[in-house]
Amino acid sequence: SYPYTKRFLAIPQAYLGIAFGFGIPMGFAAVLGEVPVVAWVMLLANIFWAVAYDTEYAMVDRPDDLKIGIRTSAITFGRFDVAAVMLCYAVALGLLAAVGMATGRGPAFHLGLLGATGVAGYHFLLIRERDRADCFKAFRHNNWLGAVIFAGIFIDDLLRRL
Repeated sequence: SYPYTKRFLAIPQAYLGIAFGFGIPMGFAAVLGEVPVVAWVMLLANIFWAVAYDTEYAMVDRPDDLKIGIRTSAITFGRFDVAAVMLCYAVALGLLAAVGMATGRGPAFHLGLLGATGVAGYHFLLIRERDRADCFKAFRHNNWLGAVIFAGIFIDDLLRRL
């Protein structure tokens, strides 16, 4: 259904973030029998992350998307696309930091977020000139951003068990 939203939503990437992230509140509901505020904050972080990375991809396709008349965040943000991507990364990582603080995560978790901030900074270097190949490289590079966050969570959890 995501491709269909490009016909009428200005930022269909937000819909993608909801679709990809709705497992978060569902998981909390299944395990805890309720959906605490922290789950909704995590979903919101996921939405901002999806808007960031899929805008990088939309920057690759912008000329083609304009020709066929579909909508994307890259088109909506226009000349502010790079700033919007970086703002979305900042909001996503800030929300995850808030989740970490609210749930008592330790230094390893926050170091993981710091590392992810560095990865996002590298994305800025890739997308700032709006070169299609570099924007696509940034999009594909999001596995590393996620891996660094995961490493912080994993190490934090491991240290708690020692």
